[in-house]
Amino acid sequence: MPQLGRNLTYGMLDSLGRAIVTGSYTDRTFPTEAELAKQHGVSRSVTREAVKMLTAKGLLSARPRQGTTIQPPGSWNLFDADVLRWLLERQFSIDLLRHFNELRVAIEPEAAALAAQHGDDKDFASITAGLERMVVAERGEDDPLEADIAFHVAILRASKNPFYTQFRDVVETALRTSIRFTNRIKGRTASVADHAAVCDAILARDGDSARTAMRHLIGEVLQLIETADEAKS
Repeated sequence: MPQLGRNLTYGMLDSLGRAIVTGSYTDRTFPTEAELAKQHGVSRSVTREAVKMLTAKGLLSARPRQGTTIQPPGSWNLFDADVLRWLLERQFSIDLLRHFNELRVAIEPEAAALAAQHGDDKDFASITAGLERMVVAERGEDDPLEADIAFHVAILRASKNPFYTQFRDVVETALRTSIRFTNRIKGRTASVADHAAVCDAILARDGDSARTAMRHLIGEVLQLIETADEAKS
């Protein structure tokens, strides 16, 4: 696909995906490809490709003689970074944030243990670099959000488990909302000491300690979310 066509397709994908997730089509029929092409001023081939991608993400269903229809939220692929981003942009939801961190606590502690077991020098350097960026960010010399994300993504990669590694896009997308939210509650950035405990255990190749430290780190996030939810209700 030429670059211009690709840009048009992804632009339309983003526009339609966000509109679907935010409920813009709740009370009206989803347009035909011809109507979409006219509304967005693009070709039918660009429209067709965008609809095909949204179908693959679980947002749409296209059947002969039935046309294209919007799928219920239960069919949406929440592991797709675009879908998760649209959901997080829709309307802030503490429930969605809780669900995401409950998923993290089921995956990232084990990823930390695997990183301690299978990580190599390059992986350890990336994890250490992420932690060092967090330290520098505390002095205002780096972006605390990007530093925090780099740390967690480096651990997922160091696990050497391809399933955990592919989880990085979901983690990166959702952490952008989760970290901003928890930092706003705490009035400060993430605890460098808690992250350092995870890093130290991984570098020492102590899988059990790495698992425990990561579980503690995410557990504190869940506690903050619970506290915010109680304050709201």
